[in-house]
Amino acid sequence: MTTSSKRYTGTAIALHWLLALAILGSFVVGLYMTELPMSPQRLKLYNWHKWAGIVILTLSAIRLLWRLTHRPPADVPMPGWQRKTSHAVHLALYGLFFAVPLAGWAYSSAAGFPIVVFGVIPLPDFVSPDKELAEAIKPLHKILAYTMAALVLGHVAAAFKHHFVDRDGLLDRMRPGRA
Repeated sequence: MTTSSKRYTGTAIALHWLLALAILGSFVVGLYMTELPMSPQRLKLYNWHKWAGIVILTLSAIRLLWRLTHRPPADVPMPGWQRKTSHAVHLALYGLFFAVPLAGWAYSSAAGFPIVVFGVIPLPDFVSPDKELAEAIKPLHKILAYTMAALVLGHVAAAFKHHFVDRDGLLDRMRPGRA
């Protein structure tokens, strides 16, 4: 097996890490902004958070299309339960890459707060304004975000376990800049 067939493509690696940084940044901003008193700063952060959600949604769609049209490298040998868990976590993460920003968009629309990406591109309401619906969606967005954070932590822990304990080269398949 060649080195290139053991690694993800450069595009897949770039999308992985861009999405990881966007999700981490959005999660941190989300935690921080909700603790602020009502102020221009809080409103600015809410807008940035919404913009990040739309960027995450877009990157997720691009990443999914790339993944569906480009074969991943061969699997690293591991016990069957680890392979099944890995596939389940990846499937759940892909679902959450879409569910979290869509729930946020739905909440924002239901609450009557439009999303204008980068202050320039107005998005249509995802759902009609409805305060009761907004109150139902708000905790869903939070639960989905925390679920994604937990799965990401598990994903990172598993990658480190494979790298430092198993030393099986799994992490090198997605590491940037290494051929």
